[in-house]
Amino acid sequence: MIYTVTFNPAIDYVVHTGGLVLGSVNRASSESMFFGGKGINVSLVLAELGVRSIALGFTAGFTGEAIENGVRAMGIETDFIRLPEGNSRINVKIKSGEETELNGQGPDIDTASLEKLFARLDGLSEGDTLILAGSIPKSLPADVYERILKRLSGREIRTVVDASGELLMNVLKYRPFLIKPNDQELGELFGVKIESKEDVVLYGGKLRELGARNVLVSMAGEGAVLLDENGGVHKSTACRGTVRNSVGAGDSMLAGFVSGLEKGFDYALRLGTACGGATAFSDGLASRDQIDELLGQI
Repeated sequence: MIYTVTFNPAIDYVVHTGGLVLGSVNRASSESMFFGGKGINVSLVLAELGVRSIALGFTAGFTGEAIENGVRAMGIETDFIRLPEGNSRINVKIKSGEETELNGQGPDIDTASLEKLFARLDGLSEGDTLILAGSIPKSLPADVYERILKRLSGREIRTVVDASGELLMNVLKYRPFLIKPNDQELGELFGVKIESKEDVVLYGGKLRELGARNVLVSMAGEGAVLLDENGGVHKSTACRGTVRNSVGAGDSMLAGFVSGLEKGFDYALRLGTACGGATAFSDGLASRDQIDELLGQI
């Protein structure tokens, strides 16, 4: 079974407007809502690919109820922990030529609720996959990813981490099965600017030396690079299309990659690239038809 964890899920309220004038009343030309957060995004794209997962995380208040109901309505099994106070966040994304975002802070996660999550993770079995995606709320200890991987160490559970900075670097000693920085995040880890796939191979290799078994690096319009646990290097070109949406493309790539692993690393990279492109070229997350169409390009 695949489990995804979203520490701070959200309702994404997407507003399209012809122009945004600060200090004035602006009217939307269209609007839509999506239930998300990085782990939830992964679960939703996995479902499009016919792969079952269970979404874990924390929800609070009436917005939390809406997130849980919305995610379940899309066919995702959930096991969220309800927080005693606060409301799950709403992220406002304004699209008016340029994309402007105002992301909510979200509720505090108390110690007792965090322990409930740990207890759920203790129930994972050999062969399960756990995906930790995104940043963590300020109310959580900075080493929470590290504590989770330490807790699962030695249990033959595939751990996947999509994070940046110290949050990512600090888990490498527990040999996560897969990490997925983008090229900018990779450069920030080493204080350099990544300008080519050769740079990705060099610095991605350093992450493997530090403990990551497989390193998947997304490069937006330049495609992606995978450094696998056997020492292999796999490269993928980007899909062709018009970018309409930057939200969830990396999560979609991760879902596609994990879904495709049974057919080998090359296919997993192709499927991941197609999923990322399908989300980037649509207003929401990738659909199966879009994914299949782009897969034929790669």
